[in-house]
Amino acid sequence: MELRHLRYFAALAECLNFTRAAERVHVTQSTLSHQIRQLEDELGHPLFDRIGRKVLLTEAGETFLGYAAKALREVDQGLSELSRASDALAGEVRIGATPTFNMDFLPECLGRFMARRPNVKVSVHELSAEAIAGGLLAGTLDIGVSYQPADADRLWFEPLHSEEMVLVVSAEHPLASRKRVRMVELHKQRMVMLPAKFATRAMLDECFRSCGAEPVVAAEMDAVSPMIALVAHTRLAAIVSEHALPARSDICVVPLESPTPLRTPGLLWRRERNPGPAVKALAADIRRLALKRSLRASSQGRARAEAGH
Repeated sequence: MELRHLRYFAALAECLNFTRAAERVHVTQSTLSHQIRQLEDELGHPLFDRIGRKVLLTEAGETFLGYAAKALREVDQGLSELSRASDALAGEVRIGATPTFNMDFLPECLGRFMARRPNVKVSVHELSAEAIAGGLLAGTLDIGVSYQPADADRLWFEPLHSEEMVLVVSAEHPLASRKRVRMVELHKQRMVMLPAKFATRAMLDECFRSCGAEPVVAAEMDAVSPMIALVAHTRLAAIVSEHALPARSDICVVPLESPTPLRTPGLLWRRERNPGPAVKALAADIRRLALKRSLRASSQGRARAEAGH
Protein backbone atom coordinates (compact mmCIF):
# COMPACT_ATOMS: atom_id res chain seq x y z
CA MET A 1 0.00 0.00 0.00
CA GLU A 2 1.35 3.39 -0.99
CA LEU A 3 0.42 6.92 -0.03
CA ARG A 4 -1.14 7.60 -3.43
CA HIS A 5 -3.59 4.73 -2.87
CA LEU A 6 -4.90 6.49 0.23
CA ARG A 7 -5.17 9.84 -1.56
CA TYR A 8 -7.06 8.29 -4.48
CA PHE A 9 -9.36 6.43 -2.10
CA ALA A 10 -10.11 9.56 -0.05
CA ALA A 11 -10.83 11.61 -3.18
CA LEU A 12 -13.23 9.01 -4.57
CA ALA A 13 -14.91 8.59 -1.17
CA GLU A 14 -15.60 12.33 -1.10
CA CYS A 15 -16.65 12.79 -4.73
CA LEU A 16 -18.35 9.39 -5.25
CA ASN A 17 -17.65 9.95 -8.92
CA PHE A 18 -14.66 8.57 -10.81
CA THR A 19 -14.47 11.47 -13.27
CA ARG A 20 -14.48 14.22 -10.64
CA ALA A 21 -12.16 12.28 -8.31
CA ALA A 22 -9.67 11.69 -11.14
CA GLU A 23 -9.66 15.41 -11.93
CA ARG A 24 -9.03 16.23 -8.27
CA VAL A 25 -5.95 13.98 -7.99
CA HIS A 26 -4.75 14.82 -11.54
CA VAL A 27 -4.83 11.32 -13.06
CA THR A 28 -6.90 9.67 -15.76
CA GLN A 29 -10.11 7.91 -14.83
CA SER A 30 -8.68 4.54 -15.89
CA THR A 31 -5.61 5.09 -13.70
CA LEU A 32 -7.79 5.97 -10.71
CA SER A 33 -9.96 2.89 -11.24
CA HIS A 34 -6.88 0.66 -11.52
CA GLN A 35 -5.32 2.07 -8.34
CA ILE A 36 -8.55 1.65 -6.37
CA ARG A 37 -8.78 -1.99 -7.45
CA GLN A 38 -5.16 -2.52 -6.38
CA LEU A 39 -6.02 -1.15 -2.94
CA GLU A 40 -9.12 -3.33 -2.66
CA ASP A 41 -7.13 -6.42 -3.67
CA GLU A 42 -4.49 -5.66 -1.03
CA LEU A 43 -7.06 -5.07 1.71
CA GLY A 44 -9.13 -8.08 0.67
CA HIS A 45 -12.37 -6.07 0.82
CA PRO A 46 -14.38 -4.10 -1.75
CA LEU A 47 -14.39 -0.43 -0.72
CA PHE A 48 -16.97 0.80 -3.22
CA ASP A 49 -20.17 -0.52 -4.79
CA ARG A 50 -20.29 0.39 -8.47
CA ILE A 51 -23.91 0.54 -9.58
CA GLY A 52 -23.98 1.80 -13.15
CA ARG A 53 -22.46 5.26 -13.00
CA LYS A 54 -23.11 5.56 -9.29
CA VAL A 55 -20.40 4.89 -6.68
CA LEU A 56 -21.19 4.15 -3.05
CA LEU A 57 -18.94 3.30 -0.10
CA THR A 58 -19.30 -0.22 1.22
CA GLU A 59 -19.35 -0.93 4.95
CA ALA A 60 -15.65 -1.79 4.75
CA GLY A 61 -15.04 1.45 2.87
CA GLU A 62 -16.78 3.48 5.58
CA THR A 63 -14.65 1.81 8.24
CA PHE A 64 -11.39 2.26 6.36
CA LEU A 65 -12.13 5.91 5.45
CA GLY A 66 -11.78 7.12 9.03
CA TYR A 67 -8.32 5.60 9.41
CA ALA A 68 -7.16 6.67 5.95
CA ALA A 69 -8.29 10.26 6.52
CA LYS A 70 -6.46 10.38 9.87
CA ALA A 71 -3.28 8.99 8.32
CA LEU A 72 -3.41 11.54 5.50
CA ARG A 73 -3.88 14.41 7.97
CA GLU A 74 -0.81 13.27 9.92
CA VAL A 75 1.28 12.94 6.77
CA ASP A 76 0.19 16.33 5.44
CA GLN A 77 0.99 17.97 8.78
CA GLY A 78 4.45 16.41 8.74
CA LEU A 79 5.06 17.53 5.15
CA SER A 80 3.96 21.04 6.08
CA GLU A 81 6.50 21.23 8.90
CA LEU A 82 9.28 19.80 6.72
CA SER A 83 8.55 22.30 3.96
CA ARG A 84 9.45 25.22 6.19
CA ALA A 85 12.84 26.59 5.31
CA SER A 86 15.53 26.28 7.97
CA ASP A 87 16.04 30.03 8.10
CA ALA A 88 12.34 30.47 8.85
CA LEU A 89 12.94 29.11 12.33
CA ALA A 90 13.03 31.92 14.84
CA GLY A 91 12.67 32.56 18.54
CA GLU A 92 14.90 31.58 21.44
CA VAL A 93 16.13 28.25 22.78
CA ARG A 94 17.09 28.22 26.46
CA ILE A 95 19.53 25.41 27.24
CA GLY A 96 20.77 24.09 30.55
CA ALA A 97 24.03 22.10 30.37
CA THR A 98 26.36 20.57 32.91
CA PRO A 99 29.97 21.90 32.79
CA THR A 100 31.42 18.96 30.86
CA PHE A 101 29.10 19.45 27.90
CA ASN A 102 29.58 23.20 27.90
CA MET A 103 33.35 22.82 27.42
CA ASP A 104 33.43 21.42 23.92
CA PHE A 105 30.45 19.29 22.92
CA LEU A 106 27.73 21.93 23.15
CA PRO A 107 29.77 24.79 21.59
CA GLU A 108 30.54 22.60 18.58
CA CYS A 109 26.89 21.66 18.21
CA LEU A 110 25.69 25.26 18.63
CA GLY A 111 28.20 26.49 16.06
CA ARG A 112 26.67 24.23 13.44
CA PHE A 113 23.11 24.97 14.51
CA MET A 114 23.50 28.76 14.52
CA ALA A 115 25.23 28.80 11.13
CA ARG A 116 22.13 27.23 9.56
CA ARG A 117 19.53 29.02 11.67
CA PRO A 118 20.69 32.61 12.18
CA ASN A 119 17.26 33.81 13.34
CA VAL A 120 17.26 31.61 16.44
CA LYS A 121 18.73 33.11 19.61
CA VAL A 122 20.45 30.60 21.88
CA SER A 123 20.87 31.08 25.64
CA VAL A 124 23.14 28.60 27.42
CA HIS A 125 23.21 28.24 31.20
CA GLU A 126 25.93 26.11 32.84
CA LEU A 127 24.23 24.42 35.79
CA SER A 128 24.24 21.34 37.95
CA ALA A 129 21.95 18.46 36.95
CA GLU A 130 19.62 19.35 39.82
CA ALA A 131 19.41 22.99 38.74
CA ILE A 132 18.73 21.96 35.13
CA ALA A 133 15.85 19.74 36.25
CA GLY A 134 14.47 22.60 38.34
CA GLY A 135 14.72 25.05 35.43
CA LEU A 136 12.85 22.70 33.11
CA LEU A 137 10.06 22.20 35.64
CA ALA A 138 9.85 25.96 36.31
CA GLY A 139 9.69 26.73 32.59
CA THR A 140 12.89 28.82 32.55
CA LEU A 141 14.68 26.25 30.36
CA ASP A 142 13.49 24.57 27.16
CA ILE A 143 15.93 21.67 27.02
CA GLY A 144 18.69 20.19 29.14
CA VAL A 145 21.88 18.30 28.31
CA SER A 146 22.39 16.44 31.53
CA TYR A 147 21.93 13.11 33.32
CA GLN A 148 19.05 10.91 34.49
CA PRO A 149 16.82 13.09 36.70
CA ALA A 150 15.48 12.11 40.09
CA ASP A 151 12.01 13.41 39.13
CA ALA A 152 11.31 10.81 36.45
CA ASP A 153 7.54 11.38 36.60
CA ARG A 154 7.64 14.95 35.31
CA LEU A 155 10.85 14.91 33.25
CA TRP A 156 11.63 12.77 30.23
CA PHE A 157 15.22 11.60 29.68
CA GLU A 158 16.58 10.54 26.27
CA PRO A 159 19.99 8.82 26.61
CA LEU A 160 22.60 9.88 24.06
CA HIS A 161 25.60 7.64 24.79
CA SER A 162 27.69 6.23 27.63
CA GLU A 163 31.00 7.81 28.54
CA GLU A 164 33.86 6.54 30.65
CA MET A 165 35.36 8.55 33.50
CA VAL A 166 39.16 8.57 33.69
CA LEU A 167 41.82 9.56 36.20
CA VAL A 168 43.79 12.72 35.42
CA VAL A 169 47.12 13.47 37.13
CA SER A 170 50.21 15.56 36.44
CA ALA A 171 53.25 14.04 34.74
CA GLU A 172 55.07 14.00 38.14
CA HIS A 173 52.30 12.15 39.96
CA PRO A 174 53.14 8.61 41.24
CA LEU A 175 50.22 7.17 39.22
CA ALA A 176 51.18 8.92 35.98
CA SER A 177 53.00 5.91 34.52
CA ARG A 178 50.27 3.37 35.29
CA LYS A 179 48.32 1.71 32.47
CA ARG A 180 45.23 1.27 34.66
CA VAL A 181 44.27 2.13 38.24
CA ARG A 182 41.72 0.33 40.41
CA MET A 183 39.31 2.61 42.25
CA VAL A 184 40.35 1.13 45.63
CA GLU A 185 43.88 2.42 45.01
CA LEU A 186 42.56 5.95 45.34
CA HIS A 187 41.90 5.40 49.05
CA LYS A 188 43.41 8.37 50.93
CA GLN A 189 44.50 9.88 47.61
CA ARG A 190 44.30 13.69 47.64
CA MET A 191 41.83 14.77 44.97
CA VAL A 192 39.99 17.73 43.49
CA MET A 193 36.33 16.93 42.80
CA LEU A 194 33.06 18.53 41.80
CA PRO A 195 30.86 19.70 44.71
CA ALA A 196 28.19 17.40 46.11
CA LYS A 197 25.41 19.23 44.19
CA PHE A 198 26.59 17.62 40.92
CA ALA A 199 25.21 14.25 39.80
CA THR A 200 28.69 13.18 38.70
CA ARG A 201 30.01 13.65 42.24
CA ALA A 202 27.21 11.50 43.64
CA MET A 203 28.02 8.78 41.09
CA LEU A 204 31.74 8.85 41.95
CA ASP A 205 31.01 8.79 45.69
CA GLU A 206 28.95 5.65 45.13
CA CYS A 207 31.81 4.05 43.16
CA PHE A 208 34.20 4.74 46.03
CA ARG A 209 31.77 3.31 48.58
CA SER A 210 31.27 0.16 46.53
CA CYS A 211 34.99 -0.66 46.64
CA GLY A 212 35.67 0.59 50.16
CA ALA A 213 37.81 3.57 49.14
CA GLU A 214 37.70 6.99 50.79
CA PRO A 215 39.76 9.64 49.00
CA VAL A 216 40.79 12.91 50.61
CA VAL A 217 38.84 15.72 48.95
CA ALA A 218 41.46 18.47 49.16
CA ALA A 219 39.58 20.85 46.85
CA GLU A 220 36.17 21.24 45.22
CA MET A 221 35.52 23.16 42.01
CA ASP A 222 32.29 23.51 40.08
CA ALA A 223 33.91 23.46 36.61
CA VAL A 224 36.10 20.84 34.95
CA SER A 225 38.60 23.16 33.22
CA PRO A 226 40.01 24.67 36.43
CA MET A 227 40.06 21.20 38.01
CA ILE A 228 42.36 19.95 35.26
CA ALA A 229 44.50 23.08 35.46
CA LEU A 230 44.90 22.56 39.22
CA VAL A 231 45.88 18.92 38.68
CA ALA A 232 48.58 20.00 36.19
CA HIS A 233 50.23 22.22 38.85
CA THR A 234 49.86 19.98 41.92
CA ARG A 235 50.00 16.38 43.15
CA LEU A 236 46.18 16.24 43.26
CA ALA A 237 44.23 13.82 41.10
CA ALA A 238 40.84 14.28 39.41
CA ILE A 239 38.27 12.05 37.73
CA VAL A 240 36.65 13.54 34.66
CA SER A 241 34.81 12.43 31.53
CA GLU A 242 36.97 11.12 28.71
CA HIS A 243 35.19 13.66 26.47
CA ALA A 244 36.18 16.60 28.68
CA LEU A 245 39.93 16.20 28.26
CA PRO A 246 41.76 19.14 26.68
CA ALA A 247 44.86 18.74 24.53
CA ARG A 248 47.55 19.31 27.17
CA SER A 249 51.07 17.93 27.48
CA ASP A 250 51.33 18.49 31.26
CA ILE A 251 48.71 15.93 32.32
CA CYS A 252 48.45 12.15 32.12
CA VAL A 253 45.24 10.19 31.63
CA VAL A 254 44.84 6.77 33.25
CA PRO A 255 41.80 4.46 32.76
CA LEU A 256 39.97 3.33 35.91
CA GLU A 257 38.60 -0.11 36.73
CA SER A 258 36.91 -2.16 39.46
CA PRO A 259 34.56 -0.42 38.93
CA THR A 260 34.95 1.73 35.82
CA PRO A 261 32.88 4.89 36.44
CA LEU A 262 30.37 5.40 33.62
CA ARG A 263 27.95 8.23 32.95
CA THR A 264 25.03 8.30 30.55
CA PRO A 265 24.30 11.84 29.40
CA GLY A 266 21.18 12.68 27.49
CA LEU A 267 18.54 15.20 26.53
CA LEU A 268 16.12 16.30 29.21
CA TRP A 269 12.59 17.63 28.62
CA ARG A 270 9.52 18.44 30.65
CA ARG A 271 7.03 15.67 29.87
CA GLU A 272 3.85 17.65 29.33
CA ARG A 273 5.46 20.38 27.25
CA ASN A 274 5.56 20.15 23.44
CA PRO A 275 8.91 21.57 22.25
CA GLY A 276 8.80 24.22 19.53
CA PRO A 277 10.37 23.75 16.05
CA ALA A 278 13.64 25.46 17.02
CA VAL A 279 14.06 23.26 20.11
CA LYS A 280 13.34 20.12 18.06
CA ALA A 281 15.87 21.19 15.42
CA LEU A 282 18.57 21.74 18.05
CA ALA A 283 17.79 18.39 19.67
CA ALA A 284 18.24 16.67 16.29
CA ASP A 285 21.66 18.33 15.88
CA ILE A 286 22.69 17.23 19.39
CA ARG A 287 21.69 13.63 18.62
CA ARG A 288 23.70 13.60 15.39
CA LEU A 289 26.85 14.98 17.03
CA ALA A 290 26.53 12.60 20.00
CA LEU A 291 26.27 9.63 17.62
CA LYS A 292 29.25 10.84 15.61
CA ARG A 293 31.38 11.23 18.75
CA SER A 294 30.28 7.88 20.13
CA LEU A 295 31.28 6.10 16.92
CA ARG A 296 34.60 7.92 16.89
CA ALA A 297 35.28 7.01 20.53
CA SER A 298 34.48 3.35 19.82
CA SER A 299 36.89 3.34 16.88
CA GLN A 300 39.63 4.91 18.99
CA GLY A 301 39.00 2.41 21.78
CA ARG A 302 39.39 -0.52 19.39
CA ALA A 303 42.61 1.00 18.05
CA ARG A 304 44.02 1.36 21.58
CA ALA A 305 43.06 -2.22 22.43
CA GLU A 306 44.71 -3.56 19.26
CA ALA A 307 47.83 -1.50 19.98
CA GLY A 308 47.96 -2.96 23.52
CA HIS A 309 48.04 -6.47 22.09
